[in-house]
Amino acid sequence: MKEQKFESYFGRRIAIDASMSIYQFLIVVGRTGNEMLTNEAGEVTSHLQGMFNRTIRVLEAGMKPVYVFDGKPPDLKKGELAKRYAKREDASEELTTAMEGGEKADIEKYSKRTVKVTKQHNEDCRKLLRLMGVPVVEAPSEAEAECAALCKVDKVYAVASEDMDSLTFGSTRFLRHLMEPTSRKIPVMEFEIAKVLQELNLTMDQFVDLCILCGCDYCDTIRGIGAQTALKLIRLHGSLEAVLENLNKDRYQIPDPWPYQEARRLFKEPVVTPTEELPEFKWNAPDEEGLRKFLVEENGFNNDRIMKAIAKIKVAKNKSSQGRLESFFGGVVASSPKRKEAPAVSAPAGKQTKTAPKKAPAKAKAPVKKGKNK
Repeated sequence: MKEQKFESYFGRRIAIDASMSIYQFLIVVGRTGNEMLTNEAGEVTSHLQGMFNRTIRVLEAGMKPVYVFDGKPPDLKKGELAKRYAKREDASEELTTAMEGGEKADIEKYSKRTVKVTKQHNEDCRKLLRLMGVPVVEAPSEAEAECAALCKVDKVYAVASEDMDSLTFGSTRFLRHLMEPTSRKIPVMEFEIAKVLQELNLTMDQFVDLCILCGCDYCDTIRGIGAQTALKLIRLHGSLEAVLENLNKDRYQIPDPWPYQEARRLFKEPVVTPTEELPEFKWNAPDEEGLRKFLVEENGFNNDRIMKAIAKIKVAKNKSSQGRLESFFGGVVASSPKRKEAPAVSAPAGKQTKTAPKKAPAKAKAPVKKGKNK
């Protein structure tokens, strides 16, 4: 693991877990308490503003993003999805109580816990990215698995997400915090699976078993076994089968069922797009009129800011192309001018309002905050 500057990935193709990014935007962008950024129709636009701004920032840094969207989840994940649904229901009830009591901190906390990335959020962002000229990949199943597959065959340099499952799926490089806002000033954390395995003194098969034992989307954890204990057990016994055979059954209770073998298969043989069917990625010029209509006319963004943002996308595309030429010629063109960093992106906004989402949590009626977004 090493810290890297955001700008150090100039010219790199990066696969980005779209759903994870959208979830972050819905929680952070334009949120105050239980209020979210919406257009005049009351439809949430936090995901659009977040995706638009952060993608421009990535493009301005000379990176070539490829956004990967989730497909159908494996059947083994249904249990985890049911748990998440139950947690959101509990959070909705807690939110109702907090709102009745006027507890601002609790309102914000439980409001965030009710957030779910919907089909509409995904469709909105797919449309936005295509209008921006950025490649979009529809994974047949898990986005993390598809991202890892793209990395393993060198279609991309690395995978960017906050969920480290991509490493378990075998991604050769993994980036954390790439999509964090500039204001947080958090360095990008880069992981190389070969070095991770070397540091842990594990094989890839053992690493997968370690991740399952630590807890994953496909299996419950064994109560009492945390990360340190799991690592010690895998190192000592070499595999999950041997760990279970030697585990103190009086001290540790194994969930029944505990389908670790199926979980292992999903990590090692995930459903992904066959290599020969993977497309050649292209980063095209933005569709100016399409973006203006979608963001300004349909979602209430400020026209002037959107047009300025589109100009930045054009400059970023030319900058990236020029950078690749300079890299190709290397020291031969000693007099090549230094690249100038593009200015920071200002958030597009306009006829947008911070208000509670149209579909408020059960029993909770969030107050509407009128006025224009700054």
